[in-house]
Amino acid sequence: MRYFSAEEVRLHLDWSHIVEQLRVGFADSSAYTVPQRHHHALLDDSGERATLLLMPAWRLQSYIGVKVASVFPDNRLKNLPSVHGVYLLMDGDNGTPLAVFDGAEITARRTAAASVLAATYLARPDASTLLLVGAGVVSENLAHAYSSQFSISRILVWNHRQKGALQLAEKLRKSNLPAESVENLEGAVGAADIITCATLSKEPLVLGDWLQPGVHLDLVGGYTPAMRETDDMAVQRASIFVDSFEAGLVEPGDIVSPLESGVISIEDIKGDLFTLTQNKIVGRSSDKEITLFKSVGHGLEDILAASAVYEAAMP
Repeated sequence: MRYFSAEEVRLHLDWSHIVEQLRVGFADSSAYTVPQRHHHALLDDSGERATLLLMPAWRLQSYIGVKVASVFPDNRLKNLPSVHGVYLLMDGDNGTPLAVFDGAEITARRTAAASVLAATYLARPDASTLLLVGAGVVSENLAHAYSSQFSISRILVWNHRQKGALQLAEKLRKSNLPAESVENLEGAVGAADIITCATLSKEPLVLGDWLQPGVHLDLVGGYTPAMRETDDMAVQRASIFVDSFEAGLVEPGDIVSPLESGVISIEDIKGDLFTLTQNKIVGRSSDKEITLFKSVGHGLEDILAASAVYEAAMP
């Protein structure tokens, strides 16, 4: 059985390839079985909360896969990544284990690729200024992923700790991306064509009053009802899309909270990655429209990413 490190996952999974793999996979999703993921709260003696996630998916005669991931939000205080995990890929014809992958890298890359896939339908084609809200590993991947599909000429980086924004901006510049750190979030939101948030915030960061006509808002970080990266005004002003209706309407606070309070209704959710890629709905309809995409992650993304790495490395 082969083990793929984070470095090998990056080597065999370039951005254009994974974005197209996801586009084809979501369009052909009826061929896959993807049960709803399992959430398990982890509580220690101090009451600190973390989460254990189990995400299976399979396509018989092809592949079977499952991801086991942990999310410890306070790991940033220990200079550790918030997300750890492994992905197991098995033969879909006989169940033989084929490979184990660095789950955090699979997660980071497929997450960024899913957001960019959505943006190809929802962002303006001429979008050139990207704002990163958050300075973790996922934000770094988002910068590269968006730059692979859009003509990004300016990348603004904001983080609740300015040091993190400075460090990520410097790292992106070393990769020849036009990044700069910013301290004024409201001003950066006003200047951006695409805003992507990858935080674990429980309080809104990007406010709806700040959004300019034509902007695309991509919400990546929140995955529980207690988390919010934007406010009610934003969802009221925007055309809303999710990665999947199944999880998007019950897990993330950015959607669940305004639904429960009556700020929006289910009918306000215009579509998901399945209906977008299958051309059942139209994405952006005008240059002035504000669009919002909320992702919480989907097991289909993981199995598509892992199988793409496996096939690229072991044709």
